[in-house]
Amino acid sequence: MIADVITIFPAMIEAGLAEGVVARARERGLIEVRAWDLRAFTDDRHRTVDDVPYGGGPGMVMKPEPLFRAVDAIASERGAASAVVLLTPQGERFTQAIAERLSRLDRLVLICGRYEGVDERVADSIVTDELSIGDYVLTGGELPALVVLDAVVRLVPGVVGDAGSVETESFAGGLLDFPHYTRPASFRGRDVPEVLLSGHHAEIARWRDAQRVERTKRRRPDLLKGSDHEGDRDY
Repeated sequence: MIADVITIFPAMIEAGLAEGVVARARERGLIEVRAWDLRAFTDDRHRTVDDVPYGGGPGMVMKPEPLFRAVDAIASERGAASAVVLLTPQGERFTQAIAERLSRLDRLVLICGRYEGVDERVADSIVTDELSIGDYVLTGGELPALVVLDAVVRLVPGVVGDAGSVETESFAGGLLDFPHYTRPASFRGRDVPEVLLSGHHAEIARWRDAQRVERTKRRRPDLLKGSDHEGDRDY
């Protein structure tokens, strides 16, 4: 996968990609991520990327020209993107299902919104997806871009060492993950469930499946709506 991030703070993106699973995936050549400085696509000596909104009002709006130029430059150098994603509080809520869809794409461009927003002609003309990581407002789209990249990249084949770990984790199949335990078997009066010590793999699998449904029902019942587990009561 090739991912390009358009931002006025490229160092912020690079810092967020310098450690962990994403960094190792870059080192191994499984993914290629590049941060592009939006100010490099301006045409004035002040490298202006924003202006006052038509119609008046507070704040500033990101200008269309630098963003169009940046996306055109990326397409010319790296090939047309499969998706151009604008990170904005007004976007669709980012989910595991969206991460899975994006992870199957070859080329991805992320645009980090700032200020009061982006000129609507950008969204109308070059953006394929508008995504939000939650119902709150941040100072910019850099942190959301890093969140999206982390969620997407870990699903690219070969990035996570044990592929099975991403098949049973939270939101896989629409359920939260089951409880996890490790040594010691007893700690401060709390014991690991006996079934996990039994060595009976079929029983362990059944227990884990039941725990996923129970935990989802208790913590995120909204995820069960319309699912095969919505009416389950035997937990």
